[in-house]
Amino acid sequence: MGAGDVIGAGSLSGFHARSIADREGFWGELAALIDWQAPFERVLDYSRPPFTRWFVGGRTNLCHNAVDRHLAARRDQPALIYVSTETDDERVYSFGELHREVMRMAAIMRELGVRRGDRVLIYMPMIPEATFAMLACARIGAIHSVVFGGFASHSLASRIDDASPVLVVSADAGSRAGKVVPYKPLLDAAIDLARNRPANVLMVDRGLVPFERVAARDRDYAQLRERHLDAEVPVEWLESNEISYTLYTSGTTGVPKGVQRDVGGYAVALAASMKYIFCGNAGETYFSTSDIGWVVGHSYIVYGPLIAGMGTIMYEGTPLRPDAGILWKLVEKYRVTVMFSAPTAIRVLKKQDPSWLTRYDLSSLRTLFLAGEPLDEPTARWIGEALGKPIVDNYWQTETGWPILTVAHGVEKTPTRLGSPGMPMYGYDVRLLHEQTGEEVGTNEKGVVAIMPPLPPGCMQTVWGDDERFVKTYFSTIPGRLAYSTFDWGIRDEDGYYFILGRTDDVINVAGHRLGTREIEESLSSHPAVAECAVVGVADALKGQVAMAFVVLKDPSRAAADDARMALEGELMATVDKQLGAVARPSRVHFVTLLPKTRSGKVLRRSIQAICEARDPGDLTTIEDPGALEQLRRAVGLQA
Repeated sequence: MGAGDVIGAGSLSGFHARSIADREGFWGELAALIDWQAPFERVLDYSRPPFTRWFVGGRTNLCHNAVDRHLAARRDQPALIYVSTETDDERVYSFGELHREVMRMAAIMRELGVRRGDRVLIYMPMIPEATFAMLACARIGAIHSVVFGGFASHSLASRIDDASPVLVVSADAGSRAGKVVPYKPLLDAAIDLARNRPANVLMVDRGLVPFERVAARDRDYAQLRERHLDAEVPVEWLESNEISYTLYTSGTTGVPKGVQRDVGGYAVALAASMKYIFCGNAGETYFSTSDIGWVVGHSYIVYGPLIAGMGTIMYEGTPLRPDAGILWKLVEKYRVTVMFSAPTAIRVLKKQDPSWLTRYDLSSLRTLFLAGEPLDEPTARWIGEALGKPIVDNYWQTETGWPILTVAHGVEKTPTRLGSPGMPMYGYDVRLLHEQTGEEVGTNEKGVVAIMPPLPPGCMQTVWGDDERFVKTYFSTIPGRLAYSTFDWGIRDEDGYYFILGRTDDVINVAGHRLGTREIEESLSSHPAVAECAVVGVADALKGQVAMAFVVLKDPSRAAADDARMALEGELMATVDKQLGAVARPSRVHFVTLLPKTRSGKVLRRSIQAICEARDPGDLTTIEDPGALEQLRRAVGLQA
């Protein structure tokens, strides 16, 4: 067997079963997929449930595994491929060049006082320097916290206060769909609001907008880089359970949670996922359309592909600029073998001329992976038939760092099933539990998707600075069980495929009937006129709640006239009636041309619900297009 091969490979069920029955033996073998400067003394320490420590005593480094270890075999091969259709910039960094740039950035950070264990907040657009900064932190043992570029000042300030960074790395501006978004004014305002102000701010000047520099605080990246062109910064070897990064995710209290991740467990989990799930090989090219501000950007733009020795594309742009063929043009140009995107991006393309999907040579592409939100059957079928490529759904969270549910074609060529992200991955002891009793539910019965600890390598260690919140939030919601709750409803069919039905807090209770929004959305999406939709529960004096649907049509003109709109609304309701029963029928179907979404493509369902109920829609700092909310307000008002 080669490095990282484990007994049981060849059968997904056997592979998974061994990962649960023999965790230490299983993961001890997979640990050979990465380099260790010092061997671990113990694979797993679960002496303080639910806290988990992996590869105890082992010393390794994420930057070494992503960059340095590839220099001997592929120094001149592409590592970081940067493409911006916003600034018409395209640069390819070999592993050797990436190594040099990371050491320069690391030397700059050292000069600015960053030491092992210090926090560095990265507030940047999708530019190479952001990747250099992440890897430089990993190299010297600093903890990076990437905040999505363009976050509003209040949200940014809360993250600065929680992380207490000694350095912030930022840029003058980002750009999206041809519109420049100045970052520096937002950053300055956030630092003014924050209590824990950083000593230094390192600025990358892209020349997009002029900005003011704060004396004695703001430092110029280009000038400091010139000073460290020949820098040699050795790797800081870290114990496996030291902190690699924190990444903030929304909390129900309104206070963001800092998901804290380790070094060794994360490296092993990513290396294994690249081998067994994504089937990526050294020397090939990986293309994820995500952003480094999200967990997909951490795991599958930066660390995962580079650990696997692959070139990785870092893309600043949209799926439609300069045209609807840009993603496929990049697949052809860089011979992409593995692509990772979001269902939202595909639904956007679904509304464009389908000929864009056949204009480029996609022969290199083996698989398109989709995640980040539920993948509806019509969208999966459409893109699969259009590309003639396998479409693989996968389900996971910021907290887990890599897929919980999918298929692992690197283990066994398990068929996919439309509407299902797949089966539990190795290491995840997934159960469907009754929300009130904690008991396991049966086949095709709805339950809370839960994971029995210990959580596998790569998952969060805790909430940064708040162990109590970690336990209370994730392990205290299911009665009588110490189980990690995903806060998602799911069912499992007779063949072991899971189907995600929506958030547990997005369930609609209509006259005592509990309905997942996902079920209704799937039904509406099956109508040939529908491009995408969102369903929310709206308070109703008689029934408690009713379902309200907002639909984007492939051809908006179909709802232009009042009689046509009413007829189509009736068709959609009849579709739900037929598939789910009258109890699931939306009280109204409103037609809009776009849904309110975050910049990462997630539909802002809570904001939609709030508007329907005439409440404050809440924090909208991540919204892609504020005009979507105005459409909703008009739609609800017109139908009132």
